Amino acid sequence: MRAVLQRVSEASVTVDGDITGAIEQGLLVLFCAEHGDIDDEATYFARKISKMRIFTDDEGKMNRSVLDINGSVLVVSQFTLAANWKKGNRPGFSAAASPAEGERLYKFFCHALKNEGLTVEKGIFGAHMDVRLLNDGPVTIVMDSKDSA
Repeated sequence: MRAVLQRVSEASVTVDGDITGAIEQGLLVLFCAEHGDIDDEATYFARKISKMRIFTDDEGKMNRSVLDINGSVLVVSQFTLAANWKKGNRPGFSAAASPAEGERLYKFFCHALKNEGLTVEKGIFGAHMDVRLLNDGPVTIVMDSKDSA
């Protein structure tokens, strides 16, 4: 499982000219399920994301979580995070979960974020999406379930 978190002042997703999700201050999360990923990993990611202290406090230090600032999360499915780019010039995506499993884990992850007390907006799984964001910082965190603790 992989996720890219971007601290944003605002972000939105548009599909076929319609806004499907939009937030003000919070996190844009690009989410990718890979073969073998399980619900527990999605729950762990949601818990870590909700408590990750990457928003500034009154002294300008990154010391507050998205929960602490009453921020929201915009989650966008992005199977291309599973890209194998080392061989040749066309990336391969065979490490990504099947569409059915990817969608199931995407929905599970969004639900897990809601269970952490977050307001969650979403894109549309499998759709061509236009994603707009105003990156705050910039602050970008890459999470990979294969990384050791």
